Amino acid sequence: MAESKVQKPQEESLFEAPPMGEQERMVEAILFASADPVSLRELEDRMPHGSDPAEALQQLKKRYEGRGVRLVRVGDAWAMRTAPDLGFLMQKETVETRKLSRAAIETLAIIAYHQPCTRAEIEEIRGVSVSRGTIDQLLEMEWIRFGRRRMTPGRPVTYVVTQEFLDHFGLENARDLPGLKELRAAGLLDSRPLSGQIPGLPEGDDEEAGEGDVPAGQSELFNE
Repeated sequence: MAESKVQKPQEESLFEAPPMGEQERMVEAILFASADPVSLRELEDRMPHGSDPAEALQQLKKRYEGRGVRLVRVGDAWAMRTAPDLGFLMQKETVETRKLSRAAIETLAIIAYHQPCTRAEIEEIRGVSVSRGTIDQLLEMEWIRFGRRRMTPGRPVTYVVTQEFLDHFGLENARDLPGLKELRAAGLLDSRPLSGQIPGLPEGDDEEAGEGDVPAGQSELFNE
């Protein structure tokens, strides 16, 4: 005699996700209060069980279109940022206390366009050696970090740009990096020629450069 199987009723969740409108408010509050971009995983961990922060982000992004602030993606995280056309309202005159040397600027540009790259690769592209102080300065500013080691003899470390670098320059990812002319117009590179061609830089050309500090007015984007 065949046994009859009794189907157990599905267990219902003890938690009910908040309405999407409320989830938007939660995401908005978290991002507003955070000084750093917040990842989707962090939002999921903070919000009530069953919430859909990914959908809330998309709805919130539409809601802020055309407003004074907007929701932007920075790498794999999200942040509230001033609308680009209103950035001039936030500017103020400050005394410049720090600036990057030309060597540091070129090193940073090479890492950004060729990441992950080793110190030896940076030196090969620049045509001159890179001092430890230059790398340390960029690491201290948290604009570059260590990447994975190369699976080659000696297993040299590689360097990649950080989320802080992308956030500082308003980039979603490294693919949004500008070309050579835009770099110069923004102050990333001055009008003096570079030491050899940097492969991968759009609109690049073969030129030569010295090692002096970039004048304050020409390295504005790199100074805080």
